[in-house]
Amino acid sequence: MKQKNILVAGAGIVGISSAIWLQRAGHKVTVVDRKGPASGTSYGNAGVLAAGAIVPVTIPSLITKAPLMLFDKDSPLFLKWFYLPKLVSFLPKYMSFATNAHVDYYSQAMSTLLLDSAAQHRALALGTAAERFIYEDDYCFGYATKASFEADKYSWQKRDAVGVRYEVICGRKYADFDPIFGDAFETVVRCKDHGRISDPGAYVQALSDHFVEQGGELLITSINDIQIKGGLISGLETDHGVLSADAIVFALGPWSKKIAHKLGVKVPLESERGYHIELVNPSEMPRAPMMVAKSKFVITPMEGRIRAAGVIEFGGLTSAVSKAPFELLKRQLASLLPRVTYKRLDEWMGHRPAPADSLPIIGENDKQGRSYSAFGHQHVGLTGGPKTGRLIAEMISGKKPNIDLTPFHPSKHQTR
Repeated sequence: MKQKNILVAGAGIVGISSAIWLQRAGHKVTVVDRKGPASGTSYGNAGVLAAGAIVPVTIPSLITKAPLMLFDKDSPLFLKWFYLPKLVSFLPKYMSFATNAHVDYYSQAMSTLLLDSAAQHRALALGTAAERFIYEDDYCFGYATKASFEADKYSWQKRDAVGVRYEVICGRKYADFDPIFGDAFETVVRCKDHGRISDPGAYVQALSDHFVEQGGELLITSINDIQIKGGLISGLETDHGVLSADAIVFALGPWSKKIAHKLGVKVPLESERGYHIELVNPSEMPRAPMMVAKSKFVITPMEGRIRAAGVIEFGGLTSAVSKAPFELLKRQLASLLPRVTYKRLDEWMGHRPAPADSLPIIGENDKQGRSYSAFGHQHVGLTGGPKTGRLIAEMISGKKPNIDLTPFHPSKHQTR
């Protein structure tokens, strides 16, 4: 195999995973990022290796529920109303995928990308300082009542269909395992073959350090534009000048849209803003990640802190942080963990890349192999990052991936 000179744009989990697997395949790799490793979504996510996250937000019931959710202060859906005119073209496309047929299509596709997530992370981090952050815990879903669990049967039936393993137990039995939630949940679902990362930011940084130690280059600079010659990309225009390579991987998350469109990848994409709060030095720690089913946020044990992360806000990449999502998380956490004391409470907001069909874009942008897309993972960037990176490395190295990448191919949006 001929060694190639590769540029990877983006130093989140997808970009760093791509860089490491390309490096292991024998290529010369440079990662370019405006702030550095895990400076965005890869820092602030819930830390869950959500192998069973094969049900999109856009299920059929969303069509009737969404309008009411926007006016409910305890709902996990938020909208900056001034941004609504900019969503006029995106939202109809987004909601058009709220069909049972698309949920099935999404579930089958994402199961091939996510179900072996824990193994993919172990393989990526093998022999690096990042290994210590990987824990193979169950991922739990807590329902306040048995009726609320039964009302969610649609999602569990979809997980059944692709082989997600889980155990449904009563809240009292779960409290014997983890008493921190008391009697908050009447029914708990424990999803098997999952895991968590105990500090997502430090994990990606450790992977990046390993990449550099093995001879990779990390360049901190802004990417201002791309150069195109003869209809093909020829380089990146950065604050450090023009960077050229045999191939360029675009893993810029929610900042991918502008460049993707220039490359002919006409993906309908929006920023789905996510929020988290952290209880630093808590008096008690949960034993496993817990999705609070009603409010759609996850409580995860981190190193020295408890993180509550989730909710959805549409408001673009540049508007100010909102208070309401933080207040929701604070109210819910105080109700669920009334005994827990802590040193301080930290707040964070970041951006998830949300394609209209909720499926990430993974693959070759042109037949000449000059550029590749690796973005759009929405809620599962951490979960699917290592496998995405491995798939990109295989494609660039001339190997055929062992899964069907048709649902993720950049060209799919050209016909929609």
